[in-house]
Amino acid sequence: MVSDSAKEVFIQGITREGKTFRPSDWAERLAGVMSPFRPGGAQPGSHLSYSPWCIPTTLGGVKCVVVRRELQGHEPMAWDFVLNFARDNDLQLVEACLLPDEPIRK
Repeated sequence: MVSDSAKEVFIQGITREGKTFRPSDWAERLAGVMSPFRPGGAQPGSHLSYSPWCIPTTLGGVKCVVVRRELQGHEPMAWDFVLNFARDNDLQLVEACLLPDEPIRK
């Protein structure tokens, strides 16, 4: 269950049993399916980049998809889709906040 106060949810590529989820490109595939859901809606060529509301990444060597709460406000069915994907595949969900990379100081 995801709390209503969560701003971001991390879908981790590890099952509750601790096994790595396959295929290895699952995060990119899921984020690719979600690419039309973005601020301002789908635009020509928007399928060529990820939505800012559903971003694949790797954290600590684990493939993840960061899903932002704004997706729910824009398209509740898309929000439900990604959460059901995680539940159906027994993937771990973590409520957290993705911090931007710190600029390199010279």
